[in-house]
Amino acid sequence: MTSPSPSIRVLVVDDHAMVRRGLATFLKVFDDLELVGEASSGQAAIELCVGLQPEVVLMDMVMPDMDGATATRIIRNQSESIQVLALTSFKEEILVQGALEAGAIGYLLKDVSAEELAEAIRAAHAGKATLSPEVVRALVHAASQPPPPGQDLTQRERTVLALMVDGLNNKQIAVRLTVSPSTVKSHVSNILTKLGVASRTEAVSLALRTRLID
Repeated sequence: MTSPSPSIRVLVVDDHAMVRRGLATFLKVFDDLELVGEASSGQAAIELCVGLQPEVVLMDMVMPDMDGATATRIIRNQSESIQVLALTSFKEEILVQGALEAGAIGYLLKDVSAEELAEAIRAAHAGKATLSPEVVRALVHAASQPPPPGQDLTQRERTVLALMVDGLNNKQIAVRLTVSPSTVKSHVSNILTKLGVASRTEAVSLALRTRLID
């Protein structure tokens, strides 16, 4: 007679008590899933992962104090054996990309069915990714968008642009960088072309609006 397989140890992270309670009830339905702990914040999740060593973490993405992506990155850095499955109500591209870049193995919306969530937890435990269809569409849309202006600026062009933002003219920039005014003029021309603008004023405005310059 073979012994039953050990249950998958799951930690639930959400700042809403009702959501945590609902997920706890859901986990009890499946014999192969075991709730080992609950956390109401990203920081609490990090601390619990150290002591409880769950195998899969169901991580909300939008929480006060520390967002889910930050908590995910720290947890994954502490232990690569812990898989994090994002479970949230938000499907914005920036949240999805942030979660996946932080190391989440999947991204699901909270309207997922119990069976689908259970399968996603099993997949995560096995090292396989699961994404909600809405999330896949968000990623496809993000991939189809042109890169934001200014991403192809060289480091020197960024330096010149920063000095333009500070209000310096070409001659002042040349003195600051110890280069000729013609060199600065060339940099400014390249900056305008790459940003797709027609004047220094437009370049400065775009740089400030899109936070190209720290």
